[in-house]
Amino acid sequence: MYPVYDDDAALLLSLTVAAKRRPAALDEIITALAMAQHGEIPAKSKLVDAFARMGVCGLIAEAEGGYTLSAEAQAMMTGQRAKDDSATRLVRLKQQLSNFDPKDKHPSIQVTQEQLLAAIQSYKAAQHSHQGKNMQTDKPKSKSKSSWIPTKDLVQGKQHLPPKRRKP
Repeated sequence: MYPVYDDDAALLLSLTVAAKRRPAALDEIITALAMAQHGEIPAKSKLVDAFARMGVCGLIAEAEGGYTLSAEAQAMMTGQRAKDDSATRLVRLKQQLSNFDPKDKHPSIQVTQEQLLAAIQSYKAAQHSHQGKNMQTDKPKSKSKSSWIPTKDLVQGKQHLPPKRRKP
């Protein structure tokens, strides 16, 4: 496969996350794509081309109203290391795509810019509804610091805990 575009590797990486259990809808793919690229979403025209290229190569397939990775793409993604960050995974995936030789011609996947626009707007609306907070990682902070125990001082024999009061 020659040439390899950044958007192709990003699309495959996002489909790995979005279509893990079932075929992914476009809004799920856009969300995973934004997560993989730290909030950056490629232009709609580039994504339309990436879907078409990956479909013709047989790496992406349409199934049950969504999109999923083909068996060849899944085999390619199993070679990725779990400890790598997104940028490293994208570089390795681009290298694998440059070495990939499609065996057969597959039908092109037709995704329109209007469909992508609706998915991107859905993603942006969800981002604004959470007011910039990532609901998966933000944890409520405790209001008091009384739960903190100075372990270093406890190990050295110093105890900063208040004495227990006896009830009369």
